[in-house]
Amino acid sequence: MSKPVKLLSLVVVCACVLLAINFGMRASFGFFMAPISSDFGYGREVFAFSLALQNLCWGLFQPVAGAIADRFGATKTIYIGSLAYALGLYVTATADSYWGLHMGAGILVGMGIAGTGFGVILPALARIVSEQNRGIALGLGTAAGSFGQLLVIPVAQEFIAAYGWQITLMILAGGSLCMLLLSGPFRNNGQHFHPGHAEKEQEPVQNQSLSAALKEASRHVHYWLLIAGFFVCGFQLAFITVHMPAYLSDHGFDAKVAVISLSLIGFFNIFGCLLFGSWSSKYSKKNLLGIIYLIRAVAIAAFMLIPITTTSIYLFSMVTGFLWLATVPPTSGLVAQMFGLKHMGSLYGIVFLNHQLGSFLGVWLGGYLYDTTGSYNNVWWAGAAIALATAAIHIIIDERPVRRLRKAALQTTSQAA
Repeated sequence: MSKPVKLLSLVVVCACVLLAINFGMRASFGFFMAPISSDFGYGREVFAFSLALQNLCWGLFQPVAGAIADRFGATKTIYIGSLAYALGLYVTATADSYWGLHMGAGILVGMGIAGTGFGVILPALARIVSEQNRGIALGLGTAAGSFGQLLVIPVAQEFIAAYGWQITLMILAGGSLCMLLLSGPFRNNGQHFHPGHAEKEQEPVQNQSLSAALKEASRHVHYWLLIAGFFVCGFQLAFITVHMPAYLSDHGFDAKVAVISLSLIGFFNIFGCLLFGSWSSKYSKKNLLGIIYLIRAVAIAAFMLIPITTTSIYLFSMVTGFLWLATVPPTSGLVAQMFGLKHMGSLYGIVFLNHQLGSFLGVWLGGYLYDTTGSYNNVWWAGAAIALATAAIHIIIDERPVRRLRKAALQTTSQAA
């Protein structure tokens, strides 16, 4: 059995930097909406569909990337993902039709995000640290993504203004290749990522096949409730990330207001992820998720009802940011808690797939309804309503480990006695 690594270690630092690059570049795509749509002469629905396709492909490839990482380690997955990310950004920059946008910004970038993002890195972090540090490690990794958003968004917006969207995408393509360099410590510490070295588990846990794990999860109703909740999370986050700059522009606000808004989301999410990551090691994860979704519903409703000003925008961004990715540590932690660590990458990948189905719907529906109604209001209110329903769903989730793990734990206790 490998000794767990400390939170302050090279592999944890590299994981955090990698997630910062991954998420920071992805979060900047909303600022390409207006210039790309203008240059091509399309409505917003076309590029919105590209980004919706990106979220969908991210989700579709996430279980595959997670399974590869579970079986062969994270390094190979990061290599493939980094190259796909860079190629997708290059194809988008050189596209001459909407098919090029869909292939580059949609399919290839979606694959790249899947291979270098939360679904691969967070299960790896869960395995290499001790159980008592798992929630904090998941919070650190998630917060790193927000820190990347805080850094990359202002830079990307300034580059677009100074050099145009095509050169900016080329620069981001070069930046995505840096993720190749960050995979080194994962290879050097490869033994930490092999399922057999995660934590000392009972024989029935270690010998479970992937097909058996999938069958077990598919029959667990509370796994499906967790999936439903993460679908709503994806709907809300993707809609705001992509359409917030255009929404604020429609209300007469300068692009800098949108930059500050999304940067505030990234900044406050750092604290939200760290706090909820720490709390998820101490308190009920399902209750934390219920609280997050309830406050989101209230925040969106207040944002729509109060007259929009820079003050209301920034306050909404702070509250939303604090809750932005705060769902990830307790959600990923629940997967590990319910089913164990061996197939966490695959099972969390399926949960995340449904997050991305929600993201696809949120991004595409935002563009479609704007083009057909001239307003985003219906999507905002839909986001508030489903968040309220999701808060109620989490009340009935049973977060106990599945019977297989409880039985193994009882055997361990009886043997120790």
